[in-house]
Amino acid sequence: QVQLQESGGGLVQPGGSLTLSCAASGFFFRRYEMSWYRQAPGKERELVASISSFSSSPNYAEFVKGRFTISRDNAQNTTYLQMNSLKPEDTAVYYCNARFMVTYWGQGTQVTVSS
Repeated sequence: QVQLQESGGGLVQPGGSLTLSCAASGFFFRRYEMSWYRQAPGKERELVASISSFSSSPNYAEFVKGRFTISRDNAQNTTYLQMNSLKPEDTAVYYCNARFMVTYWGQGTQVTVSS
């Protein structure tokens, strides 16, 4: 059974940091490109960052470059998103995504940036 379980979301003040984790199971993790998406209320889901399978090359949306870092641990079947210098506009539900011929989604974790 395929599972993508996000964790690490919560409430943080502007300028603060959070680290999201996505624990994967039920598929050959290291073969899949892993990504983080987010969806704010009333907005479409958007790509935040992705990391390739074997080379682990990261790509970032312009609005998070220099603030967020995506990484993966193939031994632990886990993907991370380190988020620094958080802004109120980063408030959204963050989703983990796995893609290789098929696509899997996690249930999402809420991130709220507010004072």
